[in-house]
Amino acid sequence: MGMVNVGRKDIIKRYAEAKGKIILRPDTLKNIKEGKIEKGDPFAVAEIAGINAAKQTHLLIPFCHQIPLDHVDVGFSIKEDGIEAICTVSAEAKTGVEMEAIVGVSIALNTIWDMVKYLEKDEDGQYPHTRIEAIQVTLKKKGD
Repeated sequence: MGMVNVGRKDIIKRYAEAKGKIILRPDTLKNIKEGKIEKGDPFAVAEIAGINAAKQTHLLIPFCHQIPLDHVDVGFSIKEDGIEAICTVSAEAKTGVEMEAIVGVSIALNTIWDMVKYLEKDEDGQYPHTRIEAIQVTLKKKGD
C-alpha cells in the first residue's frame, strides 16, 4: 500500500474536467439570480473555494501526489432545478489531475450549499430537497 511510484514517468501536459450539480429549491435559485444571498455572491466564494481545494488535493486524499498546477478554473451555470459546476485543471506533471478536478468541483458545490442552507432548510431544520449529485470526470487528457 502507498503512493504509486511515478518517478520514471515523463512530465507531460495533463488536463482534466469534472462536473457536478447541486439541486436547490426554486426560491433559492431566484434569490441567487437576484443577488439576495445573505453571505454574498455564492459563485464568487465557491469559485475561490474550488480553486483552493484543487490546489490542496494532496492534503485531502492520502495517496495523491502533490502536483504543481498550471491552471484551475471553476465555473457555474444555473439550471432549472439547481446549479451545475465545472472544474478544469491543467498541469505539466508525471501523473493526472482528475482528482484535483473532482475535489475542486465537490468543494465548490459544498460551498454553495453552505451559503444558501438557510433558504434550503424546512421547518424541522432538515434538507429534504437539497442534494449534490452526478459528480464525475467528464474529460481527461494527456499530451498536447
